[in-house]
Amino acid sequence: MCETHDHQHFEATGKYPEFEECVKFHGHSCPGLATGYRAALAAMQALGVARPYDEELVTVAETDACGLDAIQLVTGCTAGKGNLIINDYGKHAFSFYAREKGKGVRILIKNRDMPGKAELDGLRKKVFGGSATETEQKRFYELMAAATDALLLIPQDELLTVVEIAYNPPQKARIFATVTCPDCGEPVADGKMRTVDGKTVCIPCSLASRQ
Repeated sequence: MCETHDHQHFEATGKYPEFEECVKFHGHSCPGLATGYRAALAAMQALGVARPYDEELVTVAETDACGLDAIQLVTGCTAGKGNLIINDYGKHAFSFYAREKGKGVRILIKNRDMPGKAELDGLRKKVFGGSATETEQKRFYELMAAATDALLLIPQDELLTVVEIAYNPPQKARIFATVTCPDCGEPVADGKMRTVDGKTVCIPCSLASRQ
């Protein structure tokens, strides 16, 4: 939460960023970004909210993959504001909580076979392993583009499972005072200090003292 925050409600426009804006933010277009975009839109619509100004909306993600960038842009939930929590369980699932409405939904990306998936998976290993030919690289990115387009157009119920969940959001972000670590002399948030052998130091110094 920002110290200068003045409480404001959700925007009333109901307009959301286009996928192209997410691509610009993320750096490239890919299926993962597309699924995150669809999940974010579905959440906003299910909760009946627009992009908030501050922490009115909270996202708890169960992956740290590409889709998170689309979710940040569409929902306004970011690590810096403290309303994006990442629990990397390796699952493409996201829980969204609307504080002002007292509602929550969990959205799971369904595991589905798409045309060319086997070929795409095989080429991915070569492309990222550095052994793909120029022709194979071209084919890989053609398949990626086709898969991305398909994910943006597929009916929502074929792509996502949307379930209302109990309203139990994480606490709002805390604002910490800044103190100085006695060992390294660097400024640090007081809530992140650790006590080791009766001395309160920053986390890196606490870890170093145990080595």
